[in-house]
Amino acid sequence: MLIMSMLSGCFGSDVIEEEEIIESPFNFEQAIPDGVWYHYSGGVNALNSTAVAAANITENLSGNNAPIFSNGSYYSIGMSTFEPTIGITSADNLYMASYGNGPAGSTAVVQCSGLIEMTETLDYSCVNVYDPLLPVANSNDPYIYVDKWTDRIMKFDMHALLGMTVEWSDNEGGSFSPPTVATSVYSVQDHQTITSAKYPAALHETTWVYCINGNAPHPLCSSSFDGGSTWSPEVSGAPLLCQSGGLTAHLEGGVNGNFYRGNIGCSGEGYSIYRSTDGGFTWSEHPLPTTESGTADTWNGEEAQVAVDDEGNVYAMWMGYDNMPYISYSRDAGDSWSEEMMIAPPTNISGTGFPVITAGGEGKIAMGYVGEEGLNQWHAYMTVITDVFSENPLMTTIRINDIDDPIDVEADCGYNRCGGLGDFLDMSVDQYGRPWFGLSHNLEDKGIFATMSDGPSLRGDFGALNNMPIGGKQTL
Repeated sequence: MLIMSMLSGCFGSDVIEEEEIIESPFNFEQAIPDGVWYHYSGGVNALNSTAVAAANITENLSGNNAPIFSNGSYYSIGMSTFEPTIGITSADNLYMASYGNGPAGSTAVVQCSGLIEMTETLDYSCVNVYDPLLPVANSNDPYIYVDKWTDRIMKFDMHALLGMTVEWSDNEGGSFSPPTVATSVYSVQDHQTITSAKYPAALHETTWVYCINGNAPHPLCSSSFDGGSTWSPEVSGAPLLCQSGGLTAHLEGGVNGNFYRGNIGCSGEGYSIYRSTDGGFTWSEHPLPTTESGTADTWNGEEAQVAVDDEGNVYAMWMGYDNMPYISYSRDAGDSWSEEMMIAPPTNISGTGFPVITAGGEGKIAMGYVGEEGLNQWHAYMTVITDVFSENPLMTTIRINDIDDPIDVEADCGYNRCGGLGDFLDMSVDQYGRPWFGLSHNLEDKGIFATMSDGPSLRGDFGALNNMPIGGKQTL
């Protein structure tokens, strides 16, 4: 008993502390869906602590960089599309062009209503709202753009490589203006893109600029200061001696009045963003940091996509030599750029194509692309970053279609012109911060809007989007 008493005195009063359990920020009280990845630049799996440590990544998953439960889906417009450009108005309507499905075979302007507001049941409608007395003949390359500041819907049509017309609506497609010819000098007109910006205009709240691939070693651009009624002569969309080639990515206008576009650098190598600070009359070159990534040797290798957030920060996206997507950002209007970041998720994607990027609030961006996950199985992906200025920004990627529901099964689809994908895709962010990705489900020949059915908002205070019902194949 003496021995037991002594032992009790030595050990009985010791308190064994329980090991502290650290709650993972990825515990969402529901399983992470198949086709959703949380990762860092270079495809480093954020849920794999060993991989994170090996990559020498210091994590800070707090504030705007915190993970939010995410999932993705798509919703068919019920019609075909080609080179799907999209627009969103403050009345919560989504718009997409539909090749040949308008009156008399014209380009339809498809309005999808009820889709943005869906929260419980899969209930929305998509109809053509373009029905003038004399519809403009079908466009080779249909293009839809919605002014971010005025809600003006611009229908921008290219006709047989010879010229272009613009029509617009200020009442959600209830009526359209008569067509205005948007070509002032003869040049081959192809691969057009149009945008607006808060550059001062005497007769309209915003200035409009379009660029095309014409008879020049770089794009040609034209401006309108009266909302699209008249257009300036086409001018060089780059420094005069630039040899970039004429194919430009989507134009993007900013709140500070600047215009941006991206394509091959003037040296014929790398990628550059080109900036206009005078309403589209002159353009300066701003090379992107492509030393590590290089440039893709595919159909997508001619362009660098660009986006501008609500505060005027600029973002660029391109495909590298490895056919993977890369991004960089600039906080000084393109004068300098961050290091490049590869944004594909940690899965067996062998290559990607058709890059597109959009932005919402400061530092919040979304990227869309198609990728081959399985031999000749092409799927659509969206990657979102909610704090791109973080030292190690968390990336959330969703595959917007189920693995057994590819959007195309053609060999090398992502590297070439491919079905309804045409030359390019498009993205935008609605007023609630939900990103929307316009593309084609080629196997069904239907235009689709893809988005995050769950995920982080890209506008306002950091938080989650309202849940949307899953769409997918049932909407085709």
